[in-house]
Amino acid sequence: MKAVCICFEVHLPLPLRWYWPREGYAEPHMEKYFDMEKAYNNFTKLAENVEILNDTLSRSINNGGRYTLDISGIFLEQCKWEPAVIDGFRKLDRKKVSFAASPYYHSVSSLFPDLTEFREQVEMDVRKIKEILGRDAKTFINSELLFEKRTMAILKEMGFECFISEGSPNITNGSDPMHVYDNEVPTLLRHINLSEDLEIKFSDRTWTGYPLIADKFASWIASMDGDVITLYIKYDSINTHLQKNEEILTFLRDIPLSLKKHGIKMLLAEEAANIFKKIKLSSLDSKITARYGMHNLLGNHAQHLFMHELVDIGEQLKDVGNPEIRNKLLEIYRYMQQSEIFLEMNAEERRLGYERAVNNLSILSDIERSIIEAGEK
Repeated sequence: MKAVCICFEVHLPLPLRWYWPREGYAEPHMEKYFDMEKAYNNFTKLAENVEILNDTLSRSINNGGRYTLDISGIFLEQCKWEPAVIDGFRKLDRKKVSFAASPYYHSVSSLFPDLTEFREQVEMDVRKIKEILGRDAKTFINSELLFEKRTMAILKEMGFECFISEGSPNITNGSDPMHVYDNEVPTLLRHINLSEDLEIKFSDRTWTGYPLIADKFASWIASMDGDVITLYIKYDSINTHLQKNEEILTFLRDIPLSLKKHGIKMLLAEEAANIFKKIKLSSLDSKITARYGMHNLLGNHAQHLFMHELVDIGEQLKDVGNPEIRNKLLEIYRYMQQSEIFLEMNAEERRLGYERAVNNLSILSDIERSIIEAGEK
């Protein structure tokens, strides 16, 4: 038997403002550092079509589809702007949809020397999924599909049945990831090319695979060797396709039927981890990876400096005695750990990446000033 696991990431980052120190050293608060108006506009654009997307997913489920959804804590927080969005996810068939956990703030905390912050954010996310969606998360997906071996013992202790990471060449040794891999937590690796076919190329009329229909996609999978193919796709990308090419809805509706025609099952991630034989992959013991490579997160001096400052601020926060002030600073600090903040410092346009780095480090400097002042009171 061959199977496919399709996972959707439902996440929108909280974007940083362009911060100007000349605005004065006022007391730190979210609106001082984060562009809440832009965040709200980004959310409402997605929210307009979430009902359509979820209705299509429901039709796909009726045709035999099974899906794992990775909804970030940040996105769940944003849903206060439109609570009906959460209702749409709650209504999906409980037996055929599972919800994965991740670091609550879509953070890079798994790269910190001390993993206490990582553990706390994962625990926060597990509780939030239970509280808001009424479900227990059995699969874990790190921010940017990060794989860091040190986290495995924590995830195993927390009871996760499956872990999903990036199927990058340094992990797979150039082979397609087509199995469940042996690890402390059974591991699935994203098939990059097939995921990108849906996430990026689907509406590209110059692409040789255009137009991509469900039967064609299923035939590609049928021609491959292996047990299970894992696709990880951003929900927001599907929404972007919807603006250009409504055939994405037809594709999602029909893909379970096309896969079934080729003798391929759709499974939840944790189901695949429990069904298939675990294959040994020695690189999981020694390599580290992330979506499109670690160089995107920590590939230049500015990103390394930002990471160093984050770790340092985390230690300083422990010395803030006033619980109210500490909690306010802790929330801001955790939002500053978003993976997107690191990614924007590695912009293809070098000057923009540099300007972003200066801006981001200026914000950290102001947060550090506030921590020092809080300690003096």
